[in-house]
Amino acid sequence: MTTLGILGGGQLGLMLAEAAAPLGIRCRFYDPVAEPCAAVAGEHVRGGWDDHAALDAFAEGLDHVTWEFENVPVELVERLRARVPSTPSGYSLHIAQDRVREKTFFGELGLETAPWRQVDTRADLSTALEALGAAIVKTRGGGYDGKGQARASGPADGDAVWAALGGRPLIAEGLVRFEREVSVIACRTRSGEVVTWPLAWNVHEGGILRRSIAPAPELDPAVAAAAEHIGRTVITALDHVGTLCVELFQVGDRLLCNELAPRVHNSGHWSIEGAVTSQFANHVRAVCDLPLASTAMAHPVAGMWNWLGDVPEVLPSGPHLHSHPYGKEPRPGRKVGHLTATGATVAEVLERLG
Repeated sequence: MTTLGILGGGQLGLMLAEAAAPLGIRCRFYDPVAEPCAAVAGEHVRGGWDDHAALDAFAEGLDHVTWEFENVPVELVERLRARVPSTPSGYSLHIAQDRVREKTFFGELGLETAPWRQVDTRADLSTALEALGAAIVKTRGGGYDGKGQARASGPADGDAVWAALGGRPLIAEGLVRFEREVSVIACRTRSGEVVTWPLAWNVHEGGILRRSIAPAPELDPAVAAAAEHIGRTVITALDHVGTLCVELFQVGDRLLCNELAPRVHNSGHWSIEGAVTSQFANHVRAVCDLPLASTAMAHPVAGMWNWLGDVPEVLPSGPHLHSHPYGKEPRPGRKVGHLTATGATVAEVLERLG
């Protein structure tokens, strides 16, 4: 039996293991946490990201290695690659772990982004806000789900923003009047075959993804084609093996690249029941050298609703509803599970999601 090692033991690792089991692939997780939620789905090796002895024990007997979150140290990935076939490579992590590198990468590919400025000093911040006006100032690495960022309406907010975030590398991103947020998810094999899923429409609350609907409604075919082009361009330029997501702002018929996630992504959870093959199953297939499978819709419309803080006392159920609790301790703002709904129309799916 093939054994896949997964760096990280959160809910993404759990769903990767659930997708791997029908393929006859067992999973082993490496995570510093004592009891990560994915441990119910496979063996767990506990150790720090700098614990070489624990990493060696984790790697023993593995056929392949992948990861489920992008803050894994690049050096660790490259160290494992010397022993076990490990994909994606550390290059995808290198780009995604720094927002300036990420924005520069998009630009080098000829892909549009919001205007941005690198900020290393308080003077840089003033210069950036004078050029951009209203902006979101973010740490260059580490932040997620709205953390590590502050909003500035202009240069007058510089002191407050610097007090909140200063003393570390930052990026200032000009505000964009977008119509909606969307995301494209793609998967690629070692041989270069690429598949994409239908574009998802995403709604965030407080910087945290709350809901996704696929395919994005009222979508111009030209915009759908542009999104697929972005997904294929990014994943190929990275030489990325496995699944990744590019989060986008839709501004009329333009798509601006916002962020890159070099892994399976929250906005693709609908694909577990909503697509013929989920983002998780194709990621496992890609990193284990198996052929990719169809990404077509299994239903006309699918949607996902994130449970934040705690799961409902009574889990929703029904022929078109699928509950996915993660087994994580309740905590305000924490993603503890999600609900998937399928249906014939967007209105039907939205009603089922509540």
